[in-house]
Amino acid sequence: MDEAAIRALAQGFFDAIERGDIETVRDSYTDDAVIWHNFDDAEQSKADNLETLKGMVGRLSDRHYDNRRLEVFDGGFVQQHVLRGTRKDGARLAMPGALIVQVRDGKISRIDEYLDSAHVAEFRKTFD
Repeated sequence: MDEAAIRALAQGFFDAIERGDIETVRDSYTDDAVIWHNFDDAEQSKADNLETLKGMVGRLSDRHYDNRRLEVFDGGFVQQHVLRGTRKDGARLAMPGALIVQVRDGKISRIDEYLDSAHVAEFRKTFD
């Protein structure tokens, strides 16, 4: 993929998460995609990550990736951003993050995601 195609993939991927469009996110991944998190040193499969994203979409409204800083490299991209949104209890949240993303055959094959565990805990709180 050339730089423009990788940039378009990145833009479409994060825009889909903002919209809660899990189908487009699913289509952005290779079937064998792996998503690793620094805060728990765990790898997720594509299916597990889609479930995580569904949960986040259900808990957090008006999601927006702010301050997107995208750098493309041969075979992928790095993005820094701040994910903002409103939790069901009305709390406004912001979570800075950085992702190293590998791309294969026009799709995301691996994400190494760096997030602060304290921010993750706030995002994962649920209120019934």
